[in-house]
Amino acid sequence: MKRLILSILLLALFSLRSQAQSFSELDKSPMDIAYFPANFAHDRKEGQKAILRVTYSRPARNEREVFGKLVPYGEVWRTGANEATQIKVYQDVELNGKRVKAGSYSLFTIPQEKQWTIILNADLDYWGAYSYKANKDIVRVMAPVSNLTNQVENFTIQFEAKGANKGVMRFAWDQTMVEVPFTY
Repeated sequence: MKRLILSILLLALFSLRSQAQSFSELDKSPMDIAYFPANFAHDRKEGQKAILRVTYSRPARNEREVFGKLVPYGEVWRTGANEATQIKVYQDVELNGKRVKAGSYSLFTIPQEKQWTIILNADLDYWGAYSYKANKDIVRVMAPVSNLTNQVENFTIQFEAKGANKGVMRFAWDQTMVEVPFTY
């Protein structure tokens, strides 16, 4: 009887161990979310709700040449890694002067050396930019490139308030930064 109980316990222990090993590894490009206004109580006014939210994955530079090489110039980029980046617009906004209705969109970019094309697209929930269809674009705006003195290791999207009902969405990676102004 003791052998039977010991055998069952050992079998249970080994089956738990084998289940624990079935999890996949962590993503090399972890997912992040950027909110405007920031999703921190101390950064929001009483009762203020989010206006924009971007959900994206953050690839690392890892000593690679990023723009023009890893991310080719002139090609549609998912603006991050893994799944296509998604932007949720909680209320109508103007992105660099072009009206965008409240809703959820994929956010793509076409990086160039001096400026980027920022694209909001109606198609959602797919991997990368492989299924991108230009005829589903909602809006396209241009944004200039700035060079950073400090290197940004992981691709980053951030928002900053720029006065009453104005803000800027920033993309930064390596020594490149792009700012897209918006009003709400």
